[in-house]
Amino acid sequence: MKSQVRVVCAHDCPDMCSLIAHVEDGQVVRVQGDPDHPYTAGFACGKVNRDADLVNSPERIATPLKRVGPKGAGQFAAIGWDEALDTIAARWKAIIAESGPLALLGYAYSAHQGLTNRGLVNGLFHALGTTRLAAGTVCDSCCEAAWDATVGPVGSADPEDVVHSDLVIAWGADLAATNVHFWALAETQKKKRGLPIVVIDPRRTRSAKAADLYLPIRIGTDAALALGVMHILVRDGLANRAYLASHTLGFDKVEKDILPNFPPQRVAEITGLPVADIEKLAALYGKAKAALIRLGEGMTRLTHGGQALRAVALLPGVTGHYAVRGGGAVLLTAASCDLNYNAVRKPSGPAATRSVNHLRLGEDLLNLKDPPIRALFIAANNPAVTCPEAHKVRQGLAREDLFTVVHDPFMTDTAKYADIVLPAANYLETDDLYRAYGAYWMQWGRQAAKPRGEARSNFAVAQALAQRMGLADRIFTLSPQDAARELLKGATGPAGAADPDKLFAGEPIHIAHPFEGQKFATPSGKLEFHSEQLAKQGLPALPDWQPDPVEAAEAKRWPLRLLTAPGYFQAHTAFSGVDYLRRREGKPFCVLHPADAAARGLKSGDTVRLHNDRGEIGLELQVNDEIQPGVVLVPGQRPVGEAVAGTINMLCSDRYTDMGEGATYQSTWLEVGPWPASRAA
Repeated sequence: MKSQVRVVCAHDCPDMCSLIAHVEDGQVVRVQGDPDHPYTAGFACGKVNRDADLVNSPERIATPLKRVGPKGAGQFAAIGWDEALDTIAARWKAIIAESGPLALLGYAYSAHQGLTNRGLVNGLFHALGTTRLAAGTVCDSCCEAAWDATVGPVGSADPEDVVHSDLVIAWGADLAATNVHFWALAETQKKKRGLPIVVIDPRRTRSAKAADLYLPIRIGTDAALALGVMHILVRDGLANRAYLASHTLGFDKVEKDILPNFPPQRVAEITGLPVADIEKLAALYGKAKAALIRLGEGMTRLTHGGQALRAVALLPGVTGHYAVRGGGAVLLTAASCDLNYNAVRKPSGPAATRSVNHLRLGEDLLNLKDPPIRALFIAANNPAVTCPEAHKVRQGLAREDLFTVVHDPFMTDTAKYADIVLPAANYLETDDLYRAYGAYWMQWGRQAAKPRGEARSNFAVAQALAQRMGLADRIFTLSPQDAARELLKGATGPAGAADPDKLFAGEPIHIAHPFEGQKFATPSGKLEFHSEQLAKQGLPALPDWQPDPVEAAEAKRWPLRLLTAPGYFQAHTAFSGVDYLRRREGKPFCVLHPADAAARGLKSGDTVRLHNDRGEIGLELQVNDEIQPGVVLVPGQRPVGEAVAGTINMLCSDRYTDMGEGATYQSTWLEVGPWPASRAA
C-alpha cells in the first residue's frame, strides 16, 4: 500500500520545510520538498533528502537499554519500557526525597523542533521544580540578546520579501548550507533581474563563490566593518536623516563619538579587507533602495559577538531600509509567532529556580553544590559533542553517582554515558506543530509511519514520566493534537488568527504580519543606537569595536584561530545515522591555508594534531585557500568515533559572549602539527 503524507522537517534549521513523505507498506521510502508550499518550493536540502535513510537506519536503537559496563563504554542490555520508566521514576523520587528537586536537571533541545515534542519534556521538569537548563547559549542566546537590545523582541524581515530587494548581503551566513530556500529565492532574483549579492564571511563558502562581491573578513571584526560603512554613509551624504530622526534613538551620539574612529583605512587594517572593497560595499548599500541583510548567528559566537550583531543590525536604520519592503534585516522570526507556549513548557511549577547554562553543563556537573546535580535527563541533544569544553562534559557524565537518562534514536557519544537509554521516535514518526524560526510559516506535521522498533516520542515519554511522578497537569493527559490546540488558546497576531481546521488538516499557514516596516519593541519604541538597557548591564550603550585583551593574549600564545562552520552533509550529529551522508562529507577534517600548511610541512591527506591548553584532537587535513592565513577551519560537529581522536569542542572554552551568556567557539586559538607517529593507527 502506497501513500503520501505531508510532514514538516523537524531539524534545527530556519527554513523548517514542508515535505512530502512517500510511504509504502508502513515505511517511509522517500522524502521530498512540498511542491505546493511557496517557500519550500518543491525541494529539500541534500541532508533532508536522505531522511528516509535516517528514519530507517539500521543504527537506530531498538529497545530501552540498561547500562551493564563502565560509563562511556557503551555496554548495555535490553530491558522493557515499564522497567525503564519505573526505574527512572523510582530513582528520581529517591533523589528528590534526599536532596530536593534541584538535584535533577532535564532538557530537550534542538534535534526535534516540534513545539510539543520539544516543549513537553521541558514542561515536565518545570512542573517538577527541578534545576532548569538555560538552553540555546551554545547557539543563539547572544544574537537574540543583541537583537532585542537594538530592535526589540520581535521578528525580523520576511525572507520571502527578497523579491522586492535590490541588494542582498549575506553577512556571516553560508546560505547554501544553512538557509537554502532563502538562497534559492535570492539566486532566482539574481538570474531574473540581476539582483546583486554580497557575501561577507571569513570562509569562501559556496554562497561566496556565487556572489557578485565577496569580502573575506577577519574573524571577530564585523562590528568594525559595519561602523566603517556607517562612517562612509555619513561622509557621502547617504544617511537617511528623516528616518534617523523619526525612528531611531541615539544616532547623534554614534555619529559624534564612534564613527570618527572608523575611517576606511583603519577599518581595512582591522578587518583585513582592501579599502576599495569597503568603499564599494558602502556605496552599494547606501545607493540601494531596498537592501536586505541576512544576518548570520556565527558572527556572534565569539567574545564580542553581541557588539558584532548589534552594529550590523543598526545599518538598515542609517539608510532607512527598515521602512522598505525587501529591505532591513533577516535574523530570526519566531518572536513574532505569538503562541501560548507556556501551556506546554510551563504547565506548573515555580516561576523561577536555579538554572544551569547550557554551555557550562560540564562545569556544573563537576562543581555545582547544594545540591549537586544527581540526575540528568537528555532528549534531542548530544552535549558530549556540542558543548564547549566537551572534555568537562564527559568527565561530568562519567560520575558514578550521576544517574543519567538519554532519549535518542541513536547511540550517541552522550548516550554511551547513560544509565538508561530510551529509543526515540524520529520526527517522521510523530505528530507535532511547527513554526519556522527563519521564515513566517506554521504547519501541523502528521505522523508518516509508526515508530521503528520500540521507539517512543519525546511527548509520550514526558507524559509517561509525569504520570509516574504524580503530576496532575492536564497537558500530560492530552493527545498531541489536543496539546497543540492549547498553544493556540490566547495566541495573538496571524498565528492566533489561524483557522484550526485548516491548520490541523496540514495546510501551511503564512503568519507574517502585513508589511508596515520593521517594528521596534525596545523601551523607546525605536531602533536604539544608544541602549540604556545595555548601559544598566555595564555594557557599552553605543555600538563599538575594541580588541579584547584575553583574545589578544591567546593570539600571542597560539598562531591559529579556529573557525567552525556547518558541514554541507554533516552539520551536526543528528545526521550521523546516515552512512551515505557520512561518506559524502568524508572523514572529520580541518582546513589550512597553503601558506600555513607549508610552514608546518603539512599536506592534504595528512593526519594532524590540533591542540591548545585544553587538550588535543586528531583530524584529517585539507589544504586550500578558502580561508585566510592564520585560520584553521573545522566544518561540522562529528562524533568522537569518526575522527582520528576527539571532537573540536574539546578545544573551545566555556567563556561567555558579551551579551546573552553565549558560547565563544570562534574565540579559540590553537596550533596544528603532525599527528605523532607513535599513535598512528
